[in-house]
Amino acid sequence: MKIGICAKVTADTDARLTPSADGDRYEFTGKTVVGPYDVFAVEEAIKTKEAHGGEVVVFTVGKSSDVLSQLRGSVLALGADRAVIIEDSALDGADSLGIARALAKAIEKEECDLVFCGKQAIDDDNVQVPAMVAECLGWAQVSRVTEFGVEGTAFTATRAMDGGVRQVVSGSCPVVITAERGLNTPRYAKLPAIMKAKKKPSDTHDLAALGLSADDVAPTVQVSAYGAPPERPKGRILEGDTDTVVAELVRVLREEAKVL
Repeated sequence: MKIGICAKVTADTDARLTPSADGDRYEFTGKTVVGPYDVFAVEEAIKTKEAHGGEVVVFTVGKSSDVLSQLRGSVLALGADRAVIIEDSALDGADSLGIARALAKAIEKEECDLVFCGKQAIDDDNVQVPAMVAECLGWAQVSRVTEFGVEGTAFTATRAMDGGVRQVVSGSCPVVITAERGLNTPRYAKLPAIMKAKKKPSDTHDLAALGLSADDVAPTVQVSAYGAPPERPKGRILEGDTDTVVAELVRVLREEAKVL
């Protein structure tokens, strides 16, 4: 069985974002990490490999100089066998669909049987790429999975639904599974494994190697600008007797805040 993982290297949750003066981009200060939901996907892929054998390949989009060290220190050190990085300048401004098309072509090229993804990235929170990857591949997809098992080509997955409801889904591979918090307890990479991961192979493909062109990943969604949220206005203290304060509060809520 060949198992794929889609993992995104992105800014950590405590990174400080700063929009550029013209608003066409943003920069951040702080470290990069493999997305925390993707880490659940990594753990489940490794557990599946340990139970059934096979190979685990991690897929990501980005500049190899930026993402490979992060993949080696986490995903490869935890037990993945190889990394496939899709690097092309045409993907710099791609939207979720463009990224999904590139990932799907790489997964197809590797002939994976099963793919794990985090349920969402922590930078844009679009929750779109895994479903789009499944659609591009023509595979089934099961989202927000909290329990997973596979036997041969048959799988059973339990999905987290709103209100604490759980849904049990069964089907046949190939399938895209998105990991929810609680699916497993991710292991930590040990120093010897991190050192060994430096020797694990990685491949870098551009769009042409995947049979795609810049037009295939051209964005259909455009970001007009990035900007910081408006500063919160200072609070006001209403003074006076109870009747005066209540009357003024009602006036402020109705005329200034416009919530009444």
